[in-house]
Amino acid sequence: MAMASLSSLPHSLHSSPSTSSANHVIPSKPPCPKRLRFGSSNRRHTKSFALRAAVDEVSVLEPPPSSGSKTTPNPELVASLKLKLLSAVSGLNRGLAASGEDLQKAEAAAKEIEAAGGPVDISTDLDKLQGRWKLIYSSAFSSRTLGGSRPGPPTGRLLPITLGQVFQRIDIFSKDFDNIVELELGAPWPLPPIEATATLAHKFELIGSSRVKIIFEKTTVKTTGNLSQLPPLELPKLPEGLRPPSNPGSGEFDVTYLDADIRITRGDRDELRVFVVS
Repeated sequence: MAMASLSSLPHSLHSSPSTSSANHVIPSKPPCPKRLRFGSSNRRHTKSFALRAAVDEVSVLEPPPSSGSKTTPNPELVASLKLKLLSAVSGLNRGLAASGEDLQKAEAAAKEIEAAGGPVDISTDLDKLQGRWKLIYSSAFSSRTLGGSRPGPPTGRLLPITLGQVFQRIDIFSKDFDNIVELELGAPWPLPPIEATATLAHKFELIGSSRVKIIFEKTTVKTTGNLSQLPPLELPKLPEGLRPPSNPGSGEFDVTYLDADIRITRGDRDELRVFVVS
């Protein structure tokens, strides 16, 4: 079939109207991009393709789980071990009546709950220290002295002293750290025994994640009972028997377990102490 010449086409297809200033252009097909092949002789293109493929492959991989993440303690196990520890130290008069076997049982029970609870970090959870804590056990009291392993005044000997309750009052805002000791001092007959409360005031600071350093400020003794009307007596420094010989007026201890109602600490002489919220 014969092809029609351009002159035979309608004028509207090959000539623009006189009123239009734009030319109608038929778009041409865009050039097809070059496709890279593994077998290409162009080393630069091959290397670029392989590199992009490697990056794409890595980007879809999930990061491995962190092996250093802290595991959550088993609540049921911890509750059971807490009961075991409280049972081991009950009836020991805060450690004053503890035998060698009692000390071993308390130590073993404390180590179990410390292991179950994991490392303690109070630097991010300092508010757990806040409040009034009651001492229910101290391994140092088995020495039968109020100073524990330091030692301190003897109990029930030349100076008859009956140890009452022992508390720690901690204020994380003012950094106050007070050891409060209730005492009963024997008096010659027919005088009644003298009841008093000794408050050993300190300031504390946190060292690392779980170590607490206390710095002594003063000791205040206040009589209670029949002599409660007497004003408190402030002593300039700790009694000689309670003062650490190497670093007078201060001390350090590690918090090895801590939750909402129980706290375990180990002193600078490896003294084990167990406290409960009062």
